[in-house]
Amino acid sequence: MTAELKAEIAGLTFDMEGRQTLSLTLHGDGRAVYDALHGKALSVTVKEYKEHRSRNANALCWALCTQIADVLRTSKEAVYLDMLKAYGQSEIVSVVSDIDLAGYVKYCAVAGTSELNGKPFTHYKVYKGSSEYDTREMSIFLDGIVQEAKDMGIPVLSQSELALLKEEWR
Repeated sequence: MTAELKAEIAGLTFDMEGRQTLSLTLHGDGRAVYDALHGKALSVTVKEYKEHRSRNANALCWALCTQIADVLRTSKEAVYLDMLKAYGQSEIVSVVSDIDLAGYVKYCAVAGTSELNGKPFTHYKVYKGSSEYDTREMSIFLDGIVQEAKDMGIPVLSQSELALLKEEWR
């Protein structure tokens, strides 16, 4: 059994042998998880909770990128990268110029160059892929793609349908 539940850390205790007990307050069917896994060795990953975005949002993103690509006679991947550059999340990363960052990250573009202590550096704008977006970031990204599609005359969901789609993210 695999389970993913929203939880808060309720406490941490230590026994005389130094073993640690992490207590969690669970949101969801903790009883089913307990019944299925109690007494078994577990692999545990604990990370900050983020709202999952709807699969429908991702499907709409790629459907619109595909339709835009058809109009522009290019690939949906090229359109997706253009949309990331226009509406996506990014960071600037600087590396010594003899390192080509493009071989290490999927979405990046050269933002400039400089020199520090006699060494040339290349500055890259690195774009986070939409699969890593939280609800707010995906909403901004999708709004941009929707507007681009509308500007090209591509039919998109109505405002109320888009609002319902975004509501699913909560």
